Formats: sequence, C-alpha cells, structure tokens
Amino acid sequence: MMEIVQSWIAPRTTERAAAGGDLIADYHQRSARYCPCERESFLDEGAFWGWVEKQGGRGRTFIVLLDSRGKQMSSEAFAERLGRLRDDGVRRLVLAIGPADGWTAASRERADLLLSFGLMTLPHQLARVVLAEQVYRALTILAGHPYHCGH
Repeated sequence: MMEIVQSWIAPRTTERAAAGGDLIADYHQRSARYCPCERESFLDEGAFWGWVEKQGGRGRTFIVLLDSRGKQMSSEAFAERLGRLRDDGVRRLVLAIGPADGWTAASRERADLLLSFGLMTLPHQLARVVLAEQVYRALTILAGHPYHCGH
C-alpha cells in the first residue's frame, strides 16, 4: 500500500490560520481512510532533502514538487497518476510545497515530477489546503466514491 506524505517548507509557522489548518486536518483525516497519510514540515530545502534521503530503506519513494513551472493536471489525471504510481509499486509518494521564493534549480532537478496548481501564485496556507483537498479527491476518484462526481 502506498503512503502519501504531504510536506511543506515553512521557516516560520504557517499554522496561524485556524480555518486553513482545520481544513487541512479534515482532508488529511478523510484521506487516511484510503491509505496511510502523513504530514511533514521542514525549515528549509536542506532539511527536506535530508529527510527524503533517510526514507531510502523504506521502499521506493516518488517525489513531487509543487512548482509554478510544473505540469498542470485535471483532478482525474492526478488521480490516474496516483493510481499508476501505486500500481507500479511506489511505497511512498511525497508531495512537497516549496519555500516562499520557490524551489531551487537543484531541487527541481532532483524531483521525479514538478506539478503546478496553475499559473497564479497561491499563499502557502491556501496551497496546503488545495493540496490536501486534491489528494482526497484523487483517492475518492480511485475508490469510485461519489465525492468527485465528475466535476
């Protein structure tokens, strides 16, 4: 079973917005019904990549960095990609939101996939809510749950 880790780079706390934090926790709890889910926060890119390297012995890990230069996907295409990764034996999917000034070129090179939510820049907290909701939506699409209903 594939584990999904939602992570972010946040040198200062981003938990100030209670509504956003509540939404993230709610979607995370819902997603956990379908597969193991974790959330990780890192102070900087170095800490993130150090954590990734320590995951090596725990099965194949696939790293997706959220980046405005990344590939844009519909919710259905995102779900299909998650399903393929799961079916191909990926044990851990790491979806990471970068620092305020974006991922470095070196980090973008190390990623397995760059994914974009669109051309507009989102505040960090909102990007985390969108990520949490899209992961849940993808899992419900894969499970045939009516949450998505093709919209």
